[in-house]
Amino acid sequence: MLEHEERHRRLEALAALRAAGRDPYAVERYDRTHACAQVAAEFDRLEGRRIRLGGRLVARRIMGRASFWHLQDQSGRTQLFLRQDALGEEQYRLFRDLDIGDIVGVEGTVFRTRTGEPTVEVLEWTPLAKCLRPLPIGKEQEGRHYSGLSDVELRHRMRYLDFLANPESRDVLVKRGRMIRAIRGFLEERGYLEVETPVLQVEAGGAAARPFTTHHNALDCDFKLRISLELFLKRLIVGGFERVYEIGRVFRNEGISTRHSPEFTLLELYQAYGNLEDMMDLVEEMYAAACVAVNGSPAFTFQRDTEQGPVQEVVDFARRPWPRLPILEGIRRNAGIDPTELDTLESARRAMERVGLPSEREVTVGGIIEKLHERFTQPTLVQPTFITDFPIETSPLAKKHPRNPRLTRRFEVYAAAQELGNAFSEINDPLDQRERFENQLQQRALGEEEAHPMDEDFLRALEYGMPPTGGLGVGIDRLAMVLTGTDSIREVIAFPTLRPERAMGD
Repeated sequence: MLEHEERHRRLEALAALRAAGRDPYAVERYDRTHACAQVAAEFDRLEGRRIRLGGRLVARRIMGRASFWHLQDQSGRTQLFLRQDALGEEQYRLFRDLDIGDIVGVEGTVFRTRTGEPTVEVLEWTPLAKCLRPLPIGKEQEGRHYSGLSDVELRHRMRYLDFLANPESRDVLVKRGRMIRAIRGFLEERGYLEVETPVLQVEAGGAAARPFTTHHNALDCDFKLRISLELFLKRLIVGGFERVYEIGRVFRNEGISTRHSPEFTLLELYQAYGNLEDMMDLVEEMYAAACVAVNGSPAFTFQRDTEQGPVQEVVDFARRPWPRLPILEGIRRNAGIDPTELDTLESARRAMERVGLPSEREVTVGGIIEKLHERFTQPTLVQPTFITDFPIETSPLAKKHPRNPRLTRRFEVYAAAQELGNAFSEINDPLDQRERFENQLQQRALGEEEAHPMDEDFLRALEYGMPPTGGLGVGIDRLAMVLTGTDSIREVIAFPTLRPERAMGD
């Protein structure tokens, strides 16, 4: 049957329910005493008791005057048993004519069938919502779930169906929530204050990215959606708050891939009187706590592709201290490029081309260093590792390295071959910061669209004095992706950004 024909049939079924005085949409509230999963989990305590459940009908087996159904709520599924003799002919017939996907409340007695399955015999029932479209409900067989909705594009576009049809998708979102809760608890225990900073900003700074723009009608001026949380959190450090953090959405007008989304969740935290090493200690402990919240252990299994085929490795956050690898040393080891070849733009371009990467669009040595790192070193970083000493051109908010002013006091944290965090000993010298912003403007003039903008208000704040500060930024979605073992960032975002359906054929 075509979908529109099935919808018409279900509308007729809705009319029949209403004609029988059982309008599902007239019910405003339904009191449940238990969740579906409790029927099996607490059977010994519930056997023989009368309980009330609510959920969605997801399977049925009708045998004349008796029938079995499966009811599903957020906790899981349980089996229902209905008898015409117990319900009466009319109420049994009305229930028998319900559709897969309909939402009902049931009241009945808990018992075990002859095959040993915990079940609820329904003695009363209430329709709560009619499902007017067929659901792509999968099947379960011998403990395994077979999806009824496997098309990736459709799963991401109609996530409500994905969550209904695929318990694995629901589980990923649940684990993401546990991870965020663990991070919040970890920071609260250490005296960090959670705050909120503006989404609309005159200058969207704190990262190298192109912003989205919008117009504020009442103020009659353009604003940018924030690309980072950094600069306003640092203003709070100037204002006397010593440990602050924010978990919030940021927006970057850039490409979409399995590891990048234009709208994502970012954690940033700042600790006054701290430095880069303090951030390393915090990261080692916090990531282990997050992993325990998701996987029950500070270690997880990561599968990576090799020339010999897929290989599984155990990534262990508890194995401290994590290695510290300077970015230039990593390039030397993995690309065979000596750090002296990266002294000037011309020699760096030659080195880049020698190892097979295009260099014509590169305008700084720092940009070349980071691309070499991403291409040759990053894929080798399976165990948790800090990559340190990033170039100054790509680190406009980090303190200069005391032994090499071309480098900075910055690290990125890697695990499972993914970048999972970025931290600085923050610049608190307003003169140095102004010079860095001016250098960024020069890069923009040379064609670097993502160079950092000039932010005069932030510079003014620094001139009032900011103590030495350590800062950290963590992409929540990327970390959730790694800890849950998913291969796309869209899987850990409830409703990922997609091209609108009306533009699909463009």
